[in-house]
Order: sequence, then C-alpha cells, then structure tokens
Amino acid sequence: MLGYSLSSPRTVVIVGGGIVGLSAAWYARRDGHRVIVVERGSPDRDGCSLGNSGLVVPSHVIPLASPGAIRVALRSLFNPSSPLRLHPRLDAEYLRWCWLFCRNANEEHVRRSAPALRDIALLSKNCYEELTQAWGNRFHFTQQGLLMLCATTHGFEEEASTAEFASRLGIPAEVLDARAAAALEPGIDMAIAGAVRYPLDSHLAPQLFVPELTRQLEASGVELRWSTETRGWRTTGDRVTALLAADGEIAGDEFVLAAGSWSGEIARTLGMRLPMQAGKGYNLTLQQPRVLPRMSSILLEARIAVTPMGSTLRFAGTLQLAGLDGSIDPRRVQAIVDAIPRYYPQFSAADFKGVKPWSGLRPCSPDGMPYIGRTRRYSNLIIASGHAMMGMSLGPGTGLLVSDLVERRQPSMSLDRFDPDRFA
Repeated sequence: MLGYSLSSPRTVVIVGGGIVGLSAAWYARRDGHRVIVVERGSPDRDGCSLGNSGLVVPSHVIPLASPGAIRVALRSLFNPSSPLRLHPRLDAEYLRWCWLFCRNANEEHVRRSAPALRDIALLSKNCYEELTQAWGNRFHFTQQGLLMLCATTHGFEEEASTAEFASRLGIPAEVLDARAAAALEPGIDMAIAGAVRYPLDSHLAPQLFVPELTRQLEASGVELRWSTETRGWRTTGDRVTALLAADGEIAGDEFVLAAGSWSGEIARTLGMRLPMQAGKGYNLTLQQPRVLPRMSSILLEARIAVTPMGSTLRFAGTLQLAGLDGSIDPRRVQAIVDAIPRYYPQFSAADFKGVKPWSGLRPCSPDGMPYIGRTRRYSNLIIASGHAMMGMSLGPGTGLLVSDLVERRQPSMSLDRFDPDRFA
C-alpha cells in the first residue's frame, strides 16, 4: 500500500485517534510518510467512533443547521427528552455557537451545502468499498440501502420532499407506502405511514471496523501514542514545529487536528477560534433481538438509527448539547426505549431491561458542516473535525482529502464549504 507519494516523505503528526484521525493516518502512510497518531484515550477506549450507528449515508445531504432543526431545538428548551436538545447554560462560547447555528439554519445554507455533503459521502463510501476488498469484510460492511420509517403522515410527506431534493442531487430515492416498505423486511411488523428507501446507503459495525483499521495502521508502521494528553504547541512564524505532549515534544512537518469534540479547546491553545460543541448521543445494543432487520433504518420522528450488526441490533440516537460531559441521562435513554415500539410493535421496553446504555460525544460545528482544510494562520496545520453524527459516514473520505492536502495535490472535490477559518 506504500509508494504513492510524488514528494519526499515527511513526518505527519495527527492529534486524535477516532475514525477521522485514523483514516487520515492510513492515507498519509499509504503515501509513504512517517505518521504519528496522538490519542488521549487508551487502546481499549470506548470512544464515539466505536459506539455510533455505523451508517454510511450519502442520502444525508441536509446539514444539521437547517430550518427544521431550529423548530426541534426551540421545542427542546422545554422538553429534556427531545431528540435534539439545546441544554440551557450560561457560557459565552456556547451562546455564540447557538447564535451561529440559528444564523446558518436557513434554506440557502442547505442548498449550498448539500452538494458538498453528497460528494464527500460518496467519496467515503468508495473508500469503504476499497478497504473491504483489501482487508476482507470482517466489519460487516453491508450495502442494502437505508429505510427512513415515518410514523406520521406529516413526517412521510416531509421525507418524501427530502427524497425529491436528494434525487435532484443525483441520490436515488424510492418513496414507499407502508405495504411496500413492509415487503422489504418480511417477518418484521412496522407501524408506519410510509417510508423512503435510499439504495446507495450502507452500514457496518464500527466496533469491528475501528480495531481493524488500528491493526492495519500498526502493521504498516504507523506510531500510535495512546493515553497521551496534548499540552500545547511550539510554533515559529506561520508554522507549527512541535506538539507538546505529557511525555515530551513531538516534532513534525505536517500537523492534523482531528480531536473530535476537543478540537475547539485545542485550537484555542494555538490562538485560533474553531467553534465546536459536543453533542452527546446514546445507543442501546441488543445481543439477541427478537427480530433482526436486513436493512438499516432511521425512525424519522424519533431520530433513532437502527442498525443490524451481525447477529446484534443497535439503536442509536438523540443529540444533547451539554458540554464535554459523558454522563448518562436516563430520561434520554428512556425516550429511545419508548419510541422503538411505536415503529416496531414486536419490541417492548422489556427487551431493553438490563441493556447497558452507551454515550459518546460528537463534535458539532455551528453550521453542521465539518472543518476540513489548511488554516491561514499556520501553513502546515490541517483541521479535520466537526463531523457531528456523520463521523463514521464521512471519516475515510475526510482522511483521503487530508492526504491530498498533505501531498499539496489538488483535492478530488472542492473544500470551500469546509473552510476551517469560516468563523474566524
């Protein structure tokens, strides 16, 4: 996998060992560079990249900052169980983030951002297909499409409109009545008004993919420094010369900041403003579900992803902006449990008794678009963060784009909508 580089090998230091940082490491190493990954967690960490829904969804072309999200966010102020919860708190950075979110949640932003999200998602899906061929499918990469299950007529009409928008962008979509949707999942009862199927969408088991990617990196010679906190930086003029870690300096030629929800705090130590809020999400995974769908799905109104992972079934959802706090809010877990039988009547609350909930923090930018690109302040610093709930979906594609930037070659798609300095 080495020997692709057209330039001399350099040392690339990547801060963050989630799906984005590890993907960037893979492609930088493939180009022949020496790569060092610095991760605050331990090798057996249970981070956001391992506990998410595992969806790979080119259909998700609408950014988090959209008119519909504003309505849900405002209602969430009075409903702690809302799928999207803006947790009220007096914090200057958080209040600025909320102001920027509201300013960007408009139709024009959606129209301009959707093509970029489409392109990076398709790029990422191609990466997964290549990695599956190269490594074998030990992480259950499944290309069966995705069903958006709509419990209400209103939700069905809204999703049909979204499907029309996606179709205009070249993303195929099939609008199905309840009977047609049920025919795709024989043996599973659905209490729905209708559904939309996106045939290009896929899913995988992230708790298998991330360790496989880690093993491949180690085998290729990437240096992985676990349990290593970032303490600061050494800079000279417009260049970063070293990362200051707990065990000493780590010098490099190129630096990549891919630290997820902690990226904003780390950027501030460089005198940079990178608006970021941690969006807490939850999952519940059934080891022996009473029924197992073939396809992944999203319970539209409840904003819950349902993903078969081998013989297990994962339910993941909610987005709670409550700071860098990984604690479990039982009200939000209960909201997931209560919503599932409304779509899948064969399940009940008893199925989830004794199931340990998981929570993780997703890095959310205020306009719902990732930060990907070089900064203007430091010529050798690349930002790759802010993917919110789409980290697994966009991670490998982001890593490939980062490798283009490291190589100083023209990226395979425009990065204008991902400019890391857009709020500076």
